Amino acid sequence: MPSTDHSLAEFGYRQELHRSLGRYASFAAGFSFISVLTTVFQFFAFGYAFGGPVFFWAWPAVLVGQLLVAACFAELAARYPISGAIYQWSSRLSNVTFGWFAGWIMVIGQIVVVAAAALALQMVLPAIWSGFQLVGSDPAVTSTDGAANAAVLGVILLVLTTVVNIVDNRVLSVINRVGVTAEIIGAVLIVVLLLTHSKRTPGITFHTGNAASSGLLGALLVGSFTAAYVMIGFDSAGEMSEETHNPRRTAPRTILTALGAAGLLGGLVILGGLLAAPSLTDGHLGVDGLSYVLTSRLGDGVGKVLLADVVVAIAVATLAIQTAACRMLFSMARDGQLPFSRRLAHVNPRTGMPSAPAVVVGVLAAALLLLNFASPDAFLAIGTTCIVMLYLAYAMVTGPLLIRRLRGEFSSQGTDETGAKLFSLGRWGIPVNALALLYGLAMTVNLAWPRAAVYDPAGGHWYFQWFTVLFLAATLLAGAAYRAYRRTSEAGGPVPEPAVQEAAV
Repeated sequence: MPSTDHSLAEFGYRQELHRSLGRYASFAAGFSFISVLTTVFQFFAFGYAFGGPVFFWAWPAVLVGQLLVAACFAELAARYPISGAIYQWSSRLSNVTFGWFAGWIMVIGQIVVVAAAALALQMVLPAIWSGFQLVGSDPAVTSTDGAANAAVLGVILLVLTTVVNIVDNRVLSVINRVGVTAEIIGAVLIVVLLLTHSKRTPGITFHTGNAASSGLLGALLVGSFTAAYVMIGFDSAGEMSEETHNPRRTAPRTILTALGAAGLLGGLVILGGLLAAPSLTDGHLGVDGLSYVLTSRLGDGVGKVLLADVVVAIAVATLAIQTAACRMLFSMARDGQLPFSRRLAHVNPRTGMPSAPAVVVGVLAAALLLLNFASPDAFLAIGTTCIVMLYLAYAMVTGPLLIRRLRGEFSSQGTDETGAKLFSLGRWGIPVNALALLYGLAMTVNLAWPRAAVYDPAGGHWYFQWFTVLFLAATLLAGAAYRAYRRTSEAGGPVPEPAVQEAAV
């Protein structure tokens, strides 16, 4: 049964989701979305192929930028512990329409992230056992066989994660916690083993090798895609606020610790891979990535055991991302802001789970995976598109927040559930917020820039080169069309917006 907690009443909501998550489960929600092992293994080869060893330095730069964003989100999580964090925060800081578009862009981006995460299985399963190559014989994600097989494996995984997202939130929590624990242990082991099998010194990270044709800046800009893809989703701890005990105190801390832990571990994994790789020039690092380093340096036995741990991380990451997207759909539907809102907002009183959003996210993500059958270039197009969508949605929170600060309308007053002061940046609020916004906008442009060498290396597929821009434009047009339909439709009658009318901070 749902908790008798009444903290949602001040926002105009009833407690329907089951409040059963503790601090570690909240941390797990953010960490599993980031999922260092999933994303580093998925995009290491790409970063190295375009940047060479120097792409490592994009990692700390992105980490600092995202910590600025996370600090702003931590403040908002303390003040608005509500599901659908980005939508709720943006709506209350600006207005209903702007907040709706932030939520719309975010949830579409999350659905694309689900698809991208599920594709990561192709980077590790065939390396563990060739029998996992169900389509063709070439496991490389850049090949036609590899791209098609990635889609098949991804659809199978999405079926499983959708079922878990329907069953019960206690089951979901257990899987998340076990999976995150296994991922952290695995990441630490990988770091230790790679560093103890080093063949070179960290000085190698200052070399671009033969990979960067556009110089150091170009190498870092494209190399930053790897770090940018990894360090998103830390706001998931805020997404799960309605299911977390003492969310005003817990969520801000777990947002920051999830990102900090993931940033540290991910940077060490990348550094270890560069130092331990058998060769930096034989072409393997830019195609096979870290899977090649583990199996070649640690042996098939140990290497494959660690790769199995990566598989667990990928499965849990896909599950966590799908859960976050479900909570966003639920939150927007609860306010009557989406088609079929009544169905999407329904929570099973026994399981405490909104089942319809899980099915919608699973089906749409699976449909996106079918693009991989069209061309191997779809892998990168899908991955980059989801990052751009989330970065833009983040900026649609940090932007209005900065305006409020400059107007003196953002209060640092209030206490959490324990009576302690709410998390606050204090006098650092404006500079941190301003840098967070500038960083987010700059990275959005960098990621979306239609570089032919990146998005359409084979040539002849202009739609992949412009895929991110076109997808974002289509998302905005579809959203605008729906908003216009809602305003003019007489059949639906007035749509209640009780929870986001006030923008008081």
